[in-house]
Amino acid sequence: MWLSAAGGCSRSEPGRTGYPARMTENPHVSGSYWLQTAHGPDRATLADDIEVDVAVIGAGVAGLSTAWELARAGRRVALLEAERVAAGVTGHTTAKLTALHTLIYDKLRRTRGPEGARLYARSQSEAIERAAQTAQELGVDCDWERRSAYTYACDPGRTDELRAEAVAAREAGLPASFVTETGLPFPVAGAVKVTGQAQFHPRKYLLALADDLVARGGQVYEHTTVVGLEEGEPCRLTTDAGARVTARDVVVATHYPVFDRALLFTRLSPRRELVVAGTIGADRDPDGMYITPDEGTRSVRTAPHGEDRLLIVTGEHFTPGTGDTRSRFQHLSDWAAEHFPDVTLTHAWATQDNDPTDTVPLVGPMHPGAHHTYVATGFGGWGLSGGMMAGRLLTAQITGEECAWSELYDPRRLRSTVREAPSFLKHQAQVARHFVGDRLRPPPPVEALPPGEGAVVRADGDRLAVYRDEAGHLHALSPRCTHMGCLVAFNAAECAWECPCHGSRFDTDGKVVQGPATRPLEQRDI
Repeated sequence: MWLSAAGGCSRSEPGRTGYPARMTENPHVSGSYWLQTAHGPDRATLADDIEVDVAVIGAGVAGLSTAWELARAGRRVALLEAERVAAGVTGHTTAKLTALHTLIYDKLRRTRGPEGARLYARSQSEAIERAAQTAQELGVDCDWERRSAYTYACDPGRTDELRAEAVAAREAGLPASFVTETGLPFPVAGAVKVTGQAQFHPRKYLLALADDLVARGGQVYEHTTVVGLEEGEPCRLTTDAGARVTARDVVVATHYPVFDRALLFTRLSPRRELVVAGTIGADRDPDGMYITPDEGTRSVRTAPHGEDRLLIVTGEHFTPGTGDTRSRFQHLSDWAAEHFPDVTLTHAWATQDNDPTDTVPLVGPMHPGAHHTYVATGFGGWGLSGGMMAGRLLTAQITGEECAWSELYDPRRLRSTVREAPSFLKHQAQVARHFVGDRLRPPPPVEALPPGEGAVVRADGDRLAVYRDEAGHLHALSPRCTHMGCLVAFNAAECAWECPCHGSRFDTDGKVVQGPATRPLEQRDI
């Protein structure tokens, strides 16, 4: 019971990621372990106009992998990041490298056919081996470990589903089997096991990739927000500081596309998940990477931590801007303490993913008329193997090479979108409910807002997004998300305004923490 209802927010440092340093009152509990244990160099902000072969927007795993692969292929590359390299979603991942993505292969063989499932397994598996080869070539000490991956269930009613998944994964080419024994300290009804997968320290790996990109002539810029895209031959980008980038090709790898010429937002559903971590004895290591779709998802893995192991537990997924995040942290920490009684929890953070309505990520040309603009998004919680796969796929497309799985991931696909119409319609109904319903809900008066809390309130006859700090001072903003106008909601555990429609996030001063929004919430007087 270490997570308490914190009465205030820990403000982020200027120039950092915008994620709060602490989400709890416990002074021994801090943020992302990956960010704290791998400090990259500060990189320049783009101030002058430049011209390159390819401009890549977003320096997470997908953007970095793409830029690095292109530089290896001899292209002049500029990588543009709004905050810090590998410090956004990638810096808050669980860091499992596996082709076993919960329960996907049985669904793929039904919706994409056996060949589609095989291509998915092959593309993800080759991405893992590419990472292993790269880490060895660059001599990166990134805590690389081979582990088996498991999708498990405790409910005996799901064993048939797990058996079907094991068969489908094996037919797709993975070394998969159905098992009833795992290394978890509690019994399971069954599990899909895939051997030969991997886990690592993602930030150590990606910072080394960024260094090698620069060594190959690539340019890397931080605190450089791209706000304009002009497609053509060449393409032109504009930054918030007014600098212009001229490039033959542009890749948008911002997790959620900041430029969406094909209305991809209608096919992406944002999902936020929480992470808690702490030390356990090495003899308590469950020796594997585990996930279950039950209980709001529970994911378990460990990492080297001196003579001990760091236990990392993820779960409690929810739509940004909905519900009580503090209680969700409490539920997750309680689950970790119940199943691993001797754990000493030391870290808490959160991450965000985008689920595509038809299961498969969207990687390739940005829209039907695109000739020199590309996108990588919709990794559905598996962005490490997916981002590395995207780097190789986009490099092949830009350099004119063949790639066997280009069609599988093509964002312009329509057949699978029609087949997955129920998921598409469900997502659109949810967005509509927030867009309309949140405006109909009567807001509380600003006087009811306690210190350390935020809410969309009524003040002077208007709706305002107001945060009252610990000193009692009010910070007022427009509640309309600058992406498409949905009303934001306050996440007290992370001290952020969140859009429930498409997942944009802002700090208490309105600054963009996470896209697709590129403009801050407007300041208001109160």
